[in-house]
Amino acid sequence: EVQLQASGGGLVQAGGSLRLSCAASGFPFDDYVIAWFRQPPGKDREGVAWIRSTDGSTYYRDSLKGRFTISRDNANNTVYLQMSSLKPEDAAVYYCAAAQGSSGSYYYKDYNYWGQGTLVTVSS
Repeated sequence: EVQLQASGGGLVQAGGSLRLSCAASGFPFDDYVIAWFRQPPGKDREGVAWIRSTDGSTYYRDSLKGRFTISRDNANNTVYLQMSSLKPEDAAVYYCAAAQGSSGSYYYKDYNYWGQGTLVTVSS
């Protein structure tokens, strides 16, 4: 059974940090790009960052560069999203997703598997 288990969300003050985790199982993790998406209340889902397995290349939404860092631990089938200097507009449900191959995107339909989401709340 394919599973992507996102965790690490919570309530944080503006300016604070959180680290999200995405634990994967049930598919060949090394063959998949892993991405983080988020969906703010009342808004569409948007891509945040993605990471390639083969060489660890990372890609970020331009507006988030410098504050968010995506990383992966292939030995433990886990991807992380380190978020710092959080702003109220970063509040959202964060999802991890997996796409087969070596090319990722910020288009949600490109992804085969999805986690259940973890809620991040940022107080001002």
